[in-house]
Amino acid sequence: MAGLWVGTASLVAAGRRGRWPPQQLMLSAALRTLKHVPYYSRQCLMVSRNLGSVGYDPNEKTFDKILIANRGEIACRVIRTCKKMGIKTVAIHSDVDASSVHVKMADEAVCVGPAPTSKSYLNMDAIMEAIKKTRAQAVHPGYGFLSENKEFARCLAAEDVIFIGPDTHAIQAMGDKIESKLLAKKAEVNTIPGFDGVVKDAEEAVRIAREIGYPVMIKASAGGGGKGMRIAWDDEETRDGFRLSSQEAASSFGDDRLLIEKFIDNPRHIEIQVLGDKHGNALWLNERECSIQRRNQKVVEEAPSIFLDVETRRAMGEQAVALARAVKYSSAGTVEFLVDSKKNFYFLEMNTRLQVEHPVTECITGLDLVQEMIRVAKGYPLRHKQADIRINGWAVECRVYAEDPYKSFGLPSIGRLSQYQEPLHLPGVRVDSGIQPGSDISIYYDPMISKLITYGSDRTEALKRMADALDNYVIRGHMLTKSEKNQLLAIASSLFVAFQLRAQHFQENSRMPVIKPDIANWELSIKLHDKVHTVVASNNGSVFSVEVDGSKLNVTSTWNLASPLLTVSVDGTQRTVQCLSREAGGNMSIQFLGTVILLRCLMEVSTVYWRRHTKNREKEESHKSVGNTPMLYKVNILTKLAAELNKFMLEKATEDTSSVLRSPMPGVVVAVSVKPGDAVAEGQEICVIEAMKMQNSMTAGKTGTVKSVHCRAGDTVGEGDLLVELE
Repeated sequence: MAGLWVGTASLVAAGRRGRWPPQQLMLSAALRTLKHVPYYSRQCLMVSRNLGSVGYDPNEKTFDKILIANRGEIACRVIRTCKKMGIKTVAIHSDVDASSVHVKMADEAVCVGPAPTSKSYLNMDAIMEAIKKTRAQAVHPGYGFLSENKEFARCLAAEDVIFIGPDTHAIQAMGDKIESKLLAKKAEVNTIPGFDGVVKDAEEAVRIAREIGYPVMIKASAGGGGKGMRIAWDDEETRDGFRLSSQEAASSFGDDRLLIEKFIDNPRHIEIQVLGDKHGNALWLNERECSIQRRNQKVVEEAPSIFLDVETRRAMGEQAVALARAVKYSSAGTVEFLVDSKKNFYFLEMNTRLQVEHPVTECITGLDLVQEMIRVAKGYPLRHKQADIRINGWAVECRVYAEDPYKSFGLPSIGRLSQYQEPLHLPGVRVDSGIQPGSDISIYYDPMISKLITYGSDRTEALKRMADALDNYVIRGHMLTKSEKNQLLAIASSLFVAFQLRAQHFQENSRMPVIKPDIANWELSIKLHDKVHTVVASNNGSVFSVEVDGSKLNVTSTWNLASPLLTVSVDGTQRTVQCLSREAGGNMSIQFLGTVILLRCLMEVSTVYWRRHTKNREKEESHKSVGNTPMLYKVNILTKLAAELNKFMLEKATEDTSSVLRSPMPGVVVAVSVKPGDAVAEGQEICVIEAMKMQNSMTAGKTGTVKSVHCRAGDTVGEGDLLVELE
């Protein structure tokens, strides 16, 4: 797999042909550049890692056993609260999830089918059988899967099993975007202009879009989590969006109905957490801002929002509670709004379940929302009044994905985690995850596999802790400043030399050393972003003295090269780096400030620096700005002989990627639109691949004629598999 990453994106907008181009930032850098906005509350956040400061009353009887109808991090999250409350848990799992963390955490586990979600986690018959077998009294659905499925809730009620969520009326009313919008209008909640009915076909979608005015948002009526959503800027994109969104909606929710509404340019996505009980009480638990998104899926969340003032917050909260009361809502839920630059806010949807980003609300309120849901489901009234709900401190959540950020802005990446470490040793850090070293990341499930949450007394502290935590996690990088570039080169050089020094020490000394053991100065040539840098390194114990382009830096570390995390000090500045891989042929990749750096380390016998071959090139390229450095830093470390011999190495012929279409990720072919002999235009759709419940349209790289087709609908393809060839 390509590795885990945390990425950010532009606000719910990613068009093509130059409109709303995706702005991909690697998060470690993004958080460092966010400026602090003062906030009225300076109270210290006193929230433990045990998910909330409100304790559990052992005399308050709830349930003996709860089945969690979910998987991954949210299943683990629910199990932790159940254990705190003294409740036994039952995990369900597919056959490929048999060794998953949530299965190991639960008191019991039942397999409900094979890997595809339709045959396991969406298989109501199998889940109902698991409930009967284990005699679970209640079911917590988590989010996704059956969490907002009214038929599932009805099936549970028929068997006298409690659904830990709202009743079927609220699920139906709020789970349908069309009906919920009509109810919101009736409850005097601000709504977005748009078409309230069901769109029948692509041509009707075009007609409605023209009436509303471009741009428009095409959305699955029963959708959520960014599935079944497309932004359209013209008629062609509306037709394509209708087709792809309806296919995604049918695949993810079993409901292909769509609606269309006006797309609000430059919005902020702010949501209000609500909590209601069966006695008519309802509260709003402040807001979360989720404006940093990619493909309409939230990536970074924080609470509270830096944008809202007290009056706007109260108005949004009161409208959210009014809507909850209108449908007699009883459980934890979220009312989502879009807020424009003038702080006008519009109802977007209501999620009748626990949200992915609920931990940030828990951090600033001290409440355990899962515990509150369980209490409400049992019939207890809320323990708090609106005046009790305050904002203490600041919290930020980043989603960690199993994706490759360098492929079309983050396509799924599957495989086995050989190493995995969470930064729980740092203060103010919480990680909700469902993986461990050795876990398999499957093609069948959502790529979000864990959440990193940090909290502090204010936003500055929360962001600083997030940046530090990301440096100790598995993420990818950002644009380097000149100082950071020099640090990178110094650390890379020190690592290079440290590995060579370690290689000189063997248990037996019969092997001839590749490099002379008495070298005082390691003179290296490092190529970074097409610029060659002069580096001279020497060491005295654990300290390396490195001269980079005339600047001298001291690099100190324990140099435990077997550790996945290496703490390095560069002239007093602490950095955490990871040596991700090192091959016998000299290739090495390290992670620095969230960036994966690929090094090609070529060895030789003599280490005299190759000055005469790089002097002119340095002059030619000295004008290039560091700010233009790409996010994937390719670094070549060469010494004299290696550089001399490298000139004679044959380069592999580059494949004409415009003439072939290869799968960028593993997935299932949903549709093939061409056959041999067809004429295609550049950008025309060739086929559609579904991966991790997302529909991905594969297009032609140039205008031409189809020479051969190597796939058909229903085929499972791997990354790099040939799909179509053009003449």
